[in-house]
Amino acid sequence: MKRVAIVGAGPAGFYSAEQLVNAGFEVDLYDRLPTPFGLVRAGVAPDHPKIKSVTRVYEKTARHPAFRYFGGVELGRDVTREDLLERYHALLYAFGTATDRRLGIPGEDLEGSHAATEFVAWYNAHPDAADHAFDLSVRRALVIGNGNVALDVARMLVLAEEELAPTDTADQALTAFGESGVQEVIVLGRRGPAQAAFTTPELRELGELTQADVIVDPAQLEGVEEPADTTAKRNLEALRDYAARQPSGK
Repeated sequence: MKRVAIVGAGPAGFYSAEQLVNAGFEVDLYDRLPTPFGLVRAGVAPDHPKIKSVTRVYEKTARHPAFRYFGGVELGRDVTREDLLERYHALLYAFGTATDRRLGIPGEDLEGSHAATEFVAWYNAHPDAADHAFDLSVRRALVIGNGNVALDVARMLVLAEEELAPTDTADQALTAFGESGVQEVIVLGRRGPAQAAFTTPELRELGELTQADVIVDPAQLEGVEEPADTTAKRNLEALRDYAARQPSGK
């Protein structure tokens, strides 16, 4: 039986492993962390447990007799590419970039400026972020980006303690959020509302927050052409709904 090594135990690694074991291969899955599941564990917002439930599919793959998992093994530190190629018929890389995408603007390295990956890892208890600290004593926070991660970050900053308590948010993050002084969160995008990358359910979810209003300036929507894309249309409808609302003073 042919053997395949996969480096990276996130969704890409597990879906690849599933296909391979079902096709008759033996698969060894390696990850530098002791725990599997990658960004499903450390990237999905802790108040979205339904999304994280996809790990049940991965657990089914992990129970396959032709599958083995090796955690705490880092490529280049504990094992080399050459080592793996000597022992396997094929080697598959299933991990993403290890660096953040920089803005390329003055001031992005100043104190108080952080990459979303650092912040998300921190509130999800990723081992790499165990020593990170974020100053939430400020009144206003700015989130740059118009994707779902940007909305996750914005939402986490304003969730009520009772909304966060049942989640698996990291203990140090729960404490920091509970003591937070943030009163206003601005989500800033480079392009217009029709080009935003977030999805409609995540956008609508902001309207369900118990202690925050969503404020959209109607002027920002003036002159926006009706998009052809269905998701963009729904997003624009949601933004128009928010623009028509009067703040409730939550």
